[in-house]
Parts: sequence; C-alpha cells; structure tokens
Amino acid sequence: MCTLEKRGDIFVLTLTGDNEHRLNPSMIDDIRAALQKVRTEAKPGSVLITTAEGKFFSNGFDLAWAQAAGSGFRDRLHRMFESFRPVVADLISLPLPTIAAVTGHAAAAGLILVISHDYVLMRKDRGVLYMSELDIGMTFPDNVMALMRSKIASPIALRNVVLQAAKLKPVEALKMGIIDSVHESPAETLEASLRLAEKLSSRKWNGDVYSEIRKASFPEICKLFGLAHKQVLVARL
Repeated sequence: MCTLEKRGDIFVLTLTGDNEHRLNPSMIDDIRAALQKVRTEAKPGSVLITTAEGKFFSNGFDLAWAQAAGSGFRDRLHRMFESFRPVVADLISLPLPTIAAVTGHAAAAGLILVISHDYVLMRKDRGVLYMSELDIGMTFPDNVMALMRSKIASPIALRNVVLQAAKLKPVEALKMGIIDSVHESPAETLEASLRLAEKLSSRKWNGDVYSEIRKASFPEICKLFGLAHKQVLVARL
C-alpha cells in the first residue's frame, strides 16, 4: 500500500495504487513502518517527500471498513483515530525536513496527513483539500483541531475549512497560506518537491536540532500528541 524509495539523501514515500488511499489500520501500519525506517536511517542532509499515485492523495479514514463491522462501527472508527494519531506524532518528531507532494484530493484524515509535513506542494490542475466532518456529522478530536489551528494560521481560512467544509482548490489553498506552491501536473509537483528537498538537504542540518526546533514551534500540538521537548546543543564554531 506504500513504498519507500531512497534517492541519495532523499526518501520518497509513495502511497501506491490507483485508489483513494483510505487510511485503515493496515495502511496506517505500513506508513508507520516506512516512517520508522526513515527515522532509523536519517542523517544530516536527509529529507522526506510523501506523495501518492492516482487521483487521490488520501480520501481519509476507511469508513467502509468501519461500517462493515455493523454495530462495531464506533469501535473501528475509534481504532482508526487512535492508530493514526502516532503517524502525526511521527511526522512532527522526525529528525529531518518533510515535504508533502500532493498530487490529488486530500480529505479529512488525508488532509491532516498533508499538513503534518513541513512543506506542502500541490498540483494545480486537479485535487481539493477538504475536511468533511461537518458534512458527515462528526466533531474533531482536540489534537486534530490543535494541528489545524497551528498549521492554518488565518482565522478566516480555518473558519472556511472547519465551519464551511469548504473544498479548497489548490490556488485558493495557496492564497490562504495552507500550501506553499502549486504546479501544473503530478510530475511537475514531484519534480518541484525534489528540487526543494535537494535545497534543504544541502544545508546538512543536525536532525535532532531540527526536530526539537520543530516541536518547540508547535507546543500545543506536542502536548496533545504526547511529544516531549528537550534542549539540544551541537557546537559548531
């Protein structure tokens, strides 16, 4: 359901297959295993790009899998929420820069996966960003709201995302400051992500320092996702 490729110092994590990349426990386990491998192999100059094949980046949780349990729907939904939470924590604490190359629709938990990265690049010709909870009748967990407040700085943009369930096209999301840039096609989006990754890689930052500065930048997220912050000093005179 996902692959991890290494191109020099750049890791490319790809959600595979021409489908919606719904986040069920199996998919979440695969992503976490890939992120653990990245964490283990990371060194100064490493960068992660996360992307996807097909029309969707990710269409959120696998509600069909949850509904298949009948009366166990709520239990399965809770299981997905709890198993996805460490994915966000993993991304916030990874000791390297992270880039989401969004080549298709990103909805609900799929959008949360996107904004858990440091940088977001998106294809211009197709795809929307969408939090569906208002439309389907579901509130947000505190940690998800904290992440959105931290990553969607404009109060108007946040209102539109959560209280209008707006389906944001890439150019709109760029104007709102939710994403960093838009590109003409999936290939160009990935190419731009690789160029950005190479630029970041050239700085050869210490991974522990990078991770701790990131965590210090988002104290509310770290508190709700159980991430401790520590001081790191690497002398470079």
